[in-house]
Amino acid sequence: MATLDDVRRTTVGLPGSEERATTGGAAWFVRGKLYAWECHPWPSIPADIRETVARELVVGVKVGDRLDALALVEMAPNVFLRTTTPWGEPKVAFRMAGIDVDHLAELVTEAWRVQAPKYLRRELDDAGSETT
Repeated sequence: MATLDDVRRTTVGLPGSEERATTGGAAWFVRGKLYAWECHPWPSIPADIRETVARELVVGVKVGDRLDALALVEMAPNVFLRTTTPWGEPKVAFRMAGIDVDHLAELVTEAWRVQAPKYLRRELDDAGSETT
């Protein structure tokens, strides 16, 4: 089962990433743009989803578009939640108990890419090509 420490291990290697404590829990930003966050059972979340979020660790991430989120939900409906709050779309939330560490790292890194400016994406890509 993945944890918030696994999220932190991924985000520490992403240029410009910073963690902030919010009223809903931990959240990660790149140049002031939110890309990953610990979900909180806000009243605006549908009741059935709110129960899941209250009961277990759920993380949300930005995605490239709504179709990406829908594809993840269809691929693993027991892991990816069909909806949370209406703000901040496109995004997807998932139950950490159902995510392995490698998939978590991929989701968080892709969310960072959605929000990061080009020069930071290039910096990450250049650092990756130096290690191969």
